[in-house]
Amino acid sequence: MVTAATLLVCVALLLGISALAVTTLRWRGASTLVYGLCAAVALALLGLAGTFLIAGAPGPSDAVLPLGLPWIGARFRLDALSAFFLIVVNLGALAASVYAVGYGRREAEPGRVLPFYPAFLAGMNLVVLADDAFSFLVAWEFMSLGSWALVMAHHREEGNSRAGYVYLLMASFGALSLLLTFGLLAGPAGGYAFDQMRLHAPPPLLAGLALMLTLMGAGSKAGLVPLHAWLPLAHPAAPSHVSALMSGVMTKVAIYAFIRIVFDLLGPAQVWWSVVVLVLGAGTAVLGILYALMQNDLKRFLAYSTVENVGIIFIGLGLALAFRAQHLALAAALAVTAALFHVLNHAMFKSLLFMGAGAVQGAAATRDMDRMGGLIGRMPLTTLAVLAGSMAISGLPPLNGFASEWLTFQAVLVSPQLAATALKFLVPAVGGMLALAAALTAAAMVRAFGVAFLGRPRSPAAAAAAETDRWSLAAMLFLAALCLVAGVLPGFVIDALAPVASALAGGHMPQQARQPWLSIVPIAESRSSYNGLLVLGFVSMSAALAALAIHRFASRAVRRAPAWDCGFPDAGPMTQYSASSFAQPIRRVFGGFVFAARDVVDMPGPGEMRPARFKAVVRDRIWEILYAPIAVAVDFIARRLNRLQFLTIRVYLSLVFLALVGLLLVLAVCV
Repeated sequence: MVTAATLLVCVALLLGISALAVTTLRWRGASTLVYGLCAAVALALLGLAGTFLIAGAPGPSDAVLPLGLPWIGARFRLDALSAFFLIVVNLGALAASVYAVGYGRREAEPGRVLPFYPAFLAGMNLVVLADDAFSFLVAWEFMSLGSWALVMAHHREEGNSRAGYVYLLMASFGALSLLLTFGLLAGPAGGYAFDQMRLHAPPPLLAGLALMLTLMGAGSKAGLVPLHAWLPLAHPAAPSHVSALMSGVMTKVAIYAFIRIVFDLLGPAQVWWSVVVLVLGAGTAVLGILYALMQNDLKRFLAYSTVENVGIIFIGLGLALAFRAQHLALAAALAVTAALFHVLNHAMFKSLLFMGAGAVQGAAATRDMDRMGGLIGRMPLTTLAVLAGSMAISGLPPLNGFASEWLTFQAVLVSPQLAATALKFLVPAVGGMLALAAALTAAAMVRAFGVAFLGRPRSPAAAAAAETDRWSLAAMLFLAALCLVAGVLPGFVIDALAPVASALAGGHMPQQARQPWLSIVPIAESRSSYNGLLVLGFVSMSAALAALAIHRFASRAVRRAPAWDCGFPDAGPMTQYSASSFAQPIRRVFGGFVFAARDVVDMPGPGEMRPARFKAVVRDRIWEILYAPIAVAVDFIARRLNRLQFLTIRVYLSLVFLALVGLLLVLAVCV
């Protein structure tokens, strides 16, 4: 029988691997040993959590350690929700660890990564298992500090120190918000165990305040706009296997924190909660992909794409809150299943894409898409894996991204059941923004894949690129296969999510495995259905017939010829479409309003021999409006307070005395 204590033993093994990494840093095979052991432990945790969820355990499993707060100890709990997120965490950890076996051999300074990597994995698992506020916050900070150390692994590279600094500030802000949230939920009695919080739900006003604090705390770690500022800085700075974990897994741990608090600890949902979550989710989805379209750095592009997918997940959670507040259990189950399915899917394809970006960066020695090109002929297996991930994140059938986004649209379509007038107008608008985000995502992935892998090499390094190592390929192809399987057979995933949906929404979707031809029917056959297996068969047969017809009737052999170049022979690679030129139409449509974008053109005068220059300037308005004034104010206050370092001991003692008198006066007035 799978218990919480068994999982804690596995987490302890991860901490032991971290200690082992410190003692074996000088050993030549330390990287392979550490990552191999991490993969083994992640596989064990994945199997245990999957067994607990799929086998249908009779109830939660609890474990209490004599640590933490004296009167409650350190409490841990394994239930359906935590089991699902353990699957997400350790599936990503397994793939990243296998990938890192090969990637780690190219790491210049493995000693800056190896000790913190297992600790980071342990922190994420502990957050999901924690069952009291103290243990949760300690694990949360452990996860944040471990990931910060990994972000700072390449601190000598330009911009990485700033990325680590911003990340640490945002992590501290998020932890403070969650600390205040648990303080509100604990109440005057100080019930910091989660089971005590469930028994004593806060009044509506305090519950609403706790919701806002949770959005700030968990939303800042997940990447909700406008709390996403750290994400496009930190993810590119970290090593690629760490970027895959941070983007594909750590953001899901933050989503788990939101679900655990809002759906489990806050008590009955209010209608206005869903309005706030839906607006934030829709804005995050659209702004995230618009920001992504403006990026030429491949990893920065993927980081902003994570922001967009987090927005999609919060749209599903917002719909679930709306249906739950109006006691529509089946619709709430549909929405929460769509959100959780997209959590799993994003962990797969975003981890895959970051691994592909790491392979490309290692081969082409750059993250700039405008200096890539032609990699399809030099890295065919990497290209195949990245193509699968690009199709999945674009929501193209029969891959898994389509299945979860389609379920989210089905949840939008049942919104007429909602009685609240505000939601009757808001949900269709959110559906429109979701459709816009999906269309822009497809354009963004065509841009990224086409510029990086197709055409001709744009730099000597890209021309000399070679396929990545077999460990990295194995991890990427494994995730690509999972994306296909989850998209072709989504009914089995939906059925596995039924216990989680029942716990969160009070109901679950109809059993999908019994549907004919393995179709999925979210509500009723008369409303809608989808069959990934039939779509795969149709696409495969159509492609095969088209290829056969072309090669049989168009020509007898495959011919190679120069690309059409408008009559100019031997055109250089720089005449191809670039990432910037591909994004120019979208930048002109949305850029003036969203980014305050402008084009700077420097044309030489008559007779001048210098080249013309073009520069597209894109500004981050959220940073300028929200974060830049705070930074200026903090700097101003710090400079003024800096004088306190140079006071005499007499003045210091006087200040301490005055502070003590002031506190006593406050205490006397309050009592």
